[in-house]
Amino acid sequence: MKRIVAILGGVALPLMAGSIFAFAQAPGAAPVRQAPPARQPMGFFVTSVGLGKGGDLGGLAGADAHCQELAAAAGSTKTWHAYLSTQARPGQPAVNARDRIGSGPWYNSKGGIISADQNELHGDTLEAAQQHNGLWKLSILNEKGEMIRGEAENGNVHDILTGSTTDGRAFADIADHTCNNWTSSTTGAVRVGHSDRIGGGNSSWNSSEEVAACSQQAFAQAHGAGLFYCFAVN
Repeated sequence: MKRIVAILGGVALPLMAGSIFAFAQAPGAAPVRQAPPARQPMGFFVTSVGLGKGGDLGGLAGADAHCQELAAAAGSTKTWHAYLSTQARPGQPAVNARDRIGSGPWYNSKGGIISADQNELHGDTLEAAQQHNGLWKLSILNEKGEMIRGEAENGNVHDILTGSTTDGRAFADIADHTCNNWTSSTTGAVRVGHSDRIGGGNSSWNSSEEVAACSQQAFAQAHGAGLFYCFAVN
């Protein structure tokens, strides 16, 4: 094996090639700076603006396109889906919001962890439900890194469209919870979550209360702006 001699403090020290030693930094030498850990790429956000047509989002395809456009403007190259459920209709099976968003982990627009996986996100087990996920007022941000105005703030828009139950699934009853599967601004109703997790009786980010109409005006009166959650699926 090749013999190497290192000089440390005027003393020759034999080393063996391939050996790794950590030496004290010589006095006066410039400090060795380690690069900060890379920030995790954004995998979740609330839309900074709605589509302006109440519950008519152009269906799931229109909502996904809005997520994709806002994410691309923020520099993301990932594939994005809206966190929205649709209800069963003749010839059309229900779609669960949770089935549209991949498996995680997801990080917000500032690199903060939102949830490691579906179990943590929806509290599928008792342990996960007790520990909660990372979705709170300070972490539920739009794609620009801004917080959503909430309860007790001027311009409260904490109602976030989901059409979903707390476990991220479509409603199975005959009532309309999705503004006719995101195609209507004139009839129907919609289930919303609260981005600040305040109000509605259950502090749910994805299924807090029902808004009884689907127009943009009705949303505003109920503390909403037609915003919805977007998740990266890859």
